[in-house]
Amino acid sequence: MRKPNVIVFFTDQQRFDTTGLHGNPMGLTPNFDRYARQGTHLFNSITVQPLCGPARSCMQTGRFATQTGCWRNHIPLSQDAETLAKVFNRNGYHTGYIGKWHLGSGDPVMAPERGGYRSWLGANLLEYCSDAYDAVLFDEDGRRRKLPGYRVDALTDEAIRFCDRHQQEPFFLFMSFLEPHHQNHLDNYPPPIGRGVDTGHWVPPDLVALKGTSPQHLPGYYGMVRRLDEAFGRLMDALISLDLVDNTIVLFTSDHGCHFKTRNGEYKRSCHESSVRVPTMITGPGFIGGGEVRRLFSTVDVAPTLLDAAGIAVPETMTGRSIMPVVRDGRAPWRDEVFIQISESETGRALRTQRWKYSVTAAYDEAQQRADVYREAFLYDLDNDPCELVNLAGMSTFRAVADDLKARLLCWIEDVEGARPAIINAAGTDALQLIPAKGDGIPSERLGIDPYKSPLLHF
Repeated sequence: MRKPNVIVFFTDQQRFDTTGLHGNPMGLTPNFDRYARQGTHLFNSITVQPLCGPARSCMQTGRFATQTGCWRNHIPLSQDAETLAKVFNRNGYHTGYIGKWHLGSGDPVMAPERGGYRSWLGANLLEYCSDAYDAVLFDEDGRRRKLPGYRVDALTDEAIRFCDRHQQEPFFLFMSFLEPHHQNHLDNYPPPIGRGVDTGHWVPPDLVALKGTSPQHLPGYYGMVRRLDEAFGRLMDALISLDLVDNTIVLFTSDHGCHFKTRNGEYKRSCHESSVRVPTMITGPGFIGGGEVRRLFSTVDVAPTLLDAAGIAVPETMTGRSIMPVVRDGRAPWRDEVFIQISESETGRALRTQRWKYSVTAAYDEAQQRADVYREAFLYDLDNDPCELVNLAGMSTFRAVADDLKARLLCWIEDVEGARPAIINAAGTDALQLIPAKGDGIPSERLGIDPYKSPLLHF
C-alpha cells in the first residue's frame, strides 16, 4: 500500500476556545469541528513554549526549546537539527513548506536554513514582509513572489496546487499561516474585508473579567479564525476532489494562544491557558473514529505522532512521544503532565496536569535560557477555576499540592535542561489572590467572584 501523505495546517496565535468543540457558540469553525468529530480531537493540547520561534523549533524537531537552542525568538534553528522534513525526505517523501518560518536568520531564507524542506515558498517573518492583502513570500531561489488575494486564501491556493502537482508520490506539506496573529506594524487583527465580527460576539470568560485589548481586537481576530476554517475546508475539499483524502493524514494545530494583553503587556509569553492551550485535531488513516482524546498532548509530540502514523521510526533524538497508542486504545499508558518553558517576558517554567497549573518565574535575561533560582508565581485549580482568575500560590491550604507539583517540575527541568535550580516558595497567605489584568488590583465583584463563597475554600 502507498505511504500516506501528511499535511500540517498550522495557524499562529489561535486560542483553543475559538472552536465549537471547545464551547465557542459563534460557529466560526464548522470544518474543524466536523473533521475533529470524524477523526481524533486532541482536547487538551498544550504548547511547550508560547512564543513563535521557539514553538516552531519544537514542532519541527520533537524537542523542547532549550534542547533545540531556539529558546527565544531570533535564534535560527541549527542546520544540523533532525527535523520532520529530513526524516520524511529519507523515507521517500517529497517535502514542501508554505508560509511563515521564523527559524532563519533573515529573508529570504537561504536553503541551508530551511530545515530540509525541498519545495519552498516561505518567509522568515511573514508579518513584516507581507500584509493581509499583500501576501509576499520567497521561492526556492530566493525570488520575491506576491500572491493574489487575502493572505490566508493565497497560501491555501498554493497548498492546493502543491497537492495537485505531487499526487503521484507521497508528500509531506507544512502549511504555516500568520493568521490569527496580529499584523505587527499596525498592532491589529485584519480580517478579510467585510468578514469581521462586529456586534454581538461571544467573549471568553477570562476576557470578560480582564478585557485587555479584546474589545477592539476580538472582532477582527474572530474574522481571521473564520477565514482559516474556510481555508481548511477548501483544502479538505481539494483532497476529496483529487481522490487523496482517504490516504492523507491532516493535522490542524497552532503554535500558541492569545491573551490579548491581559496577563502581561503583549499577547502570549505566559503560562495561562489563554496562551498555552491550542486547538488540535488529526484526521486520515489511523485517526478516523479516534474520538475525543483528553490525555495531555503537547507540541513536542507532533513530530513523533506524524512519523509514527506514517509508519516511520521515530528518531531517538526526539523527546516527545507518539499519541498513536492512545488513539488506538484509550487505556494505553501516557504521561500525566506537560512541561512548559516561557521566555522573553520572563524566564519561566510551568507544569500543567489535568487539574493543576503550577508556574515559577525569574527575571528575563536574553543571554540566558534558564535561571538558577525561580520563585513561585502561580498555582491554579483548573477544575474549579478554568479561567485562572484565583491564584492559590502561597496559601497554606494548598502548600502540599504546591510541594508535589514543585518536585515534579524540578524533575522535568533536570531531565530536559540538565540542571536543578532552586525554587523559592511564595509568601504564605490565607487570602485569595484575585488575578487582575497586568497585575493591577481590581475588586472581586468585577471578577464575578465572592471570595467568601468560593468553592476553592471548601476542599
